[in-house]
Amino acid sequence: MEIRYRIAIISLLVGLLVLIRFFEHSLFYDPLIEFYKSDYLNDKVPNFITWKLFANVFLRFLLNTGVSLAIVYAAFLDKNILKFSFLLYALLFIGCFSVFTFLILTIENENFMALFYMRRFLIHPIFVIILLPAFYYFRLKNSIKIDENK
Repeated sequence: MEIRYRIAIISLLVGLLVLIRFFEHSLFYDPLIEFYKSDYLNDKVPNFITWKLFANVFLRFLLNTGVSLAIVYAAFLDKNILKFSFLLYALLFIGCFSVFTFLILTIENENFMALFYMRRFLIHPIFVIILLPAFYYFRLKNSIKIDENK
């Protein structure tokens, strides 16, 4: 696939991530958005429906992951990188969602920042920002080794 088409596809996918973020209030149930915009350190945690919050965080993670994996694939056109990325996202979800669940169920003032960052890591496509340069570096390093062996 030509590089200009890949760039166009990646641009559209990044635009999709922006739209998910832009319409977060209408698409997802998340009372913690407003909570963290206020003076949350001196405030009480808002009442929320736990299962609904978990389901919406999961849905948002799923949407962002799908788009992020499409970006990774469009950038490298390598199914092995895509499989490895999927595995990393799965491990990330298991680890982060477990901690997020624990923090939600035992929420206290001391845990507000931990909850904030864990939730942010789940609902924002931060991981793709780490993966793209890592895979690019990996590819660059391997291509240099191949050139040296010739």
